Amino acid sequence: MPIWPVKYDMIKGVIVPIHREGRSFIAVFLVATIFLWWLWTPLLVLGMVLTCWCIYFFRDPERVTPTRKGFVISPADGVVQMIENVVPPAELAMGETPRTRVSVFMNVFNVHVNRIPVDGTITRLAYRPGKFVNASLDKASVDNERQAVRMQTEEGQEIAFVQIAGLIARRILCNLANDQIVKAGERFGMIRFGSRVDVFLPEGVAPMVCVGQTTIAGETVLADLASDSLASDGEVR
Repeated sequence: MPIWPVKYDMIKGVIVPIHREGRSFIAVFLVATIFLWWLWTPLLVLGMVLTCWCIYFFRDPERVTPTRKGFVISPADGVVQMIENVVPPAELAMGETPRTRVSVFMNVFNVHVNRIPVDGTITRLAYRPGKFVNASLDKASVDNERQAVRMQTEEGQEIAFVQIAGLIARRILCNLANDQIVKAGERFGMIRFGSRVDVFLPEGVAPMVCVGQTTIAGETVLADLASDSLASDGEVR
């Protein structure tokens, strides 16, 4: 049996694609590393560590997205920080009725490429400038810079997701347009460097994840729009 396919798969598992937004940053880090080396040879180690972290931060691995109709897929890697009933951001014009909000917090070591949560059509985009407080705090949903997106599923249900800047995040990237038809798991943007993504579920839809659970963008199922099951419980084991 040839060993090359096995070796190739192993290499793919270690070396992942880099998001195009990271190329200029990596180049800057490389130049800075050379400069530090020129200043004082031992600083080369520091420069190499920072460059490796920059490459790691902008990694963009492939994901296997469940394609069953009705699944709401996590748009971000990270940890489920909060699950609460709150009114969606006013700029989305979704009314004053509270909806279940699932908040996924990304630290600086998570993959920061964001993905579409469900099949459907983008119906509204709204950017709002703001502060840069810790994204793990509840007030970040109100005070921080954010990019909100409302969409309608193929079955006519409304769902929204919001990219929220964090303490050291200074750039929200969203490559969507109004009336754009999208598929769950497709890449749509990213946030630099450490932040949060909120998902607002339709009324009556319970989340399938728990607070403290780790999510994988494009893979973890947050909810099932076709199910009337109760919210999930969880415990550390």
